[in-house]
Amino acid sequence: MKKGFLLSLLLLAAGTLFAGQAHINMTHRMMELAMQVGAIIFAARMGNLLFSKLHLPSVLGELTAGIIIGPFALGRVWDSWIFQSFANSPVGVSPELYGLCTVASIVLLFLVGAETDLRMFMRYSAVGSLVGIGGVLVSYITGAAVGVYVIGLEWTDPTSILMGVMSTATSVSITARILSERRKLDSQEGVTILAGAVIDDVLGIIMLAIGMGMIAAKQSGGSVSWAHISGIAIRSFGVWLGATAFGIFISHTLARLLKPCGSHGEVAVLTLGLALMVGGLFEQVHLAMIIGAYVTGLSFSRTEMGIMIQEKLHGLYQFLVPIFFVVMGMMVDVTEFMNPSVLIAGVIYTVIAILAKIIGCGLPTLLFGFTPMGALRVGLGMVPRGEVALIIAGIAAANGHNEVLGVAILMTLLTTLISPPLLVLAFNNKIRGHRKEEDQDAAPTAVYHFPNHAVTNNMMARIIHTLSNEGFFTHQIDPAAGLYQARRSDMVLTIVSAEDTISFSAKADAIPFVRVVMKETIAEFEDVLEALRKPITEDSHIALNDTTTEAKTRTQLAVLNRHVRDDAIIYRLKATQRDEIIREMLQHLHTIGCLKDPERAVSEVLHREQIMPTGVGSGVACPHTRTSAVDNLVCAIGITTEPVDFSDDEEGKNCRIIILTLTPDAPGSPYMTFITAILTALRSERRRIAILNAQNAADIKKALLTQQ
Repeated sequence: MKKGFLLSLLLLAAGTLFAGQAHINMTHRMMELAMQVGAIIFAARMGNLLFSKLHLPSVLGELTAGIIIGPFALGRVWDSWIFQSFANSPVGVSPELYGLCTVASIVLLFLVGAETDLRMFMRYSAVGSLVGIGGVLVSYITGAAVGVYVIGLEWTDPTSILMGVMSTATSVSITARILSERRKLDSQEGVTILAGAVIDDVLGIIMLAIGMGMIAAKQSGGSVSWAHISGIAIRSFGVWLGATAFGIFISHTLARLLKPCGSHGEVAVLTLGLALMVGGLFEQVHLAMIIGAYVTGLSFSRTEMGIMIQEKLHGLYQFLVPIFFVVMGMMVDVTEFMNPSVLIAGVIYTVIAILAKIIGCGLPTLLFGFTPMGALRVGLGMVPRGEVALIIAGIAAANGHNEVLGVAILMTLLTTLISPPLLVLAFNNKIRGHRKEEDQDAAPTAVYHFPNHAVTNNMMARIIHTLSNEGFFTHQIDPAAGLYQARRSDMVLTIVSAEDTISFSAKADAIPFVRVVMKETIAEFEDVLEALRKPITEDSHIALNDTTTEAKTRTQLAVLNRHVRDDAIIYRLKATQRDEIIREMLQHLHTIGCLKDPERAVSEVLHREQIMPTGVGSGVACPHTRTSAVDNLVCAIGITTEPVDFSDDEEGKNCRIIILTLTPDAPGSPYMTFITAILTALRSERRRIAILNAQNAADIKKALLTQQ
């Protein structure tokens, strides 16, 4: 569905672009586009991998890849290269490729909006607002000042306006990754950075709308007055605020209407369709399409669909967004960096952009109890520029302001390279970031313990199923950490599935609901176990005295010969009770060096025996388990002097031949193959009689492996 949607969009765009131009071979243009997209995907991935190995932000690798393969670099030295400067294009690439890049920017901002945590923003709204406002104001003024005093433009010149707007945009994704790795996301500095980034993004988008309005007014020949600027600001803020309020107001109703429209993936694609349409409506009222996409994502972030949208559109994000960054790099005319004035302006612009965020975002925090070190951490966290700055630069390039794009790329490269190591150094400093101790309201937690990892995994699957039936959208945030989130309306459950525990974090009023869910899930799980025992009890195909054809193949005997050791056969067991027999055989395996942890082995074999006895009939018992107490499959064979009952049922009574098998709890072990082979061999009554009449361990092995 996603591919069909994108193809339809591309064909629609192509049809509009080439209407009335019948002499252009559309099929050839589409073929070129397909080849270009393929090359971009490979270049993006290679740049991503290389920069990741260098411990640098992957976005820089994609930008660099775009610069290298673009029409202004490789395209100039290789005449047959598929990327050549497109004639009459202000951005240097074909309209089709720029159209795909535009769709990618909408997807990016839509998902950025869907990831926004409005609750966190409201909790830290005061300090976050000042951080965001301070950063935007100082950054805009200083960014535009570079255009005025360094390049020699006017304050109302489109290039100065766009340089000011670009300087306001913060890319908090890089900072968030650093905070996560340092486990500082929940610190006062971390939360303040993230809350300030919300305000920063909102104000930056409004500043973009104001800037585009001022540029449009100037290009139309009208004069730009402060009254006009105020009108643009009020209109932009009003449209944004009104659209956001309306979107949040109807979001829950809209989510309920969309939910029956198909699977989660289909519903997520429908929400993206809404974002594209809303983006188009915003463009019609002279606001950028990315603003409409951001508002749409922000509206859905308050619903249970917010996490689901991020999860289901992640594949589309991985496909489109790297294309966006590579194409942004392709638009850079590298020859401009050879111009000393552009290079000097870019370096000055970058230095001022860094200082603007440190001062504009850091100083306001001092009014809320932060220390100078805490203020520095907040300021450094707001320094990186990224996708929004590049989107603004792309808009500028599309309007003929190509010089802005080179400066933006240089500023983005330097700020994303400089900020991470400085932020790490700031957090490594043990100076407190706040004058008061952190006072975080820990969410109430309910923890449930289970006997082993297998049971935990099964219970987690049942819990997810139960929550889905209750109308929750569930999302696995971090598979490695076993971290899940389930959301329905305003109820949010954070679930962590560990080795032998499942823990829930939620608001206090949601904990009773969690307890009910667990009780019902456990009850259903017990019903499933009871139902599973029934066919095993009724079915006689594993009994040794059944009438099935005996499998006496050489392959099965070879399996037995490979795993049955001479020194692991006990001719006569001393113990006369089930548990003691198991302990004696395990101790023997430990003595001959087959066990790493005999106590664990005893515990796990006996536990497995309590769950389901392993008597298989005809005087044979086959205790077994998966355990970390062994590195390879091991087997011990013992013969009792007198019959021993392994259970009260018919199969478990009067056992004399005991086959004990242990295997590591890892894939690849021939566990079931070995057990099947030895039980198949023992279906032969003559073989069982020969084993019982054997005079030593060698005779037992010979009787077991002799083909009957």
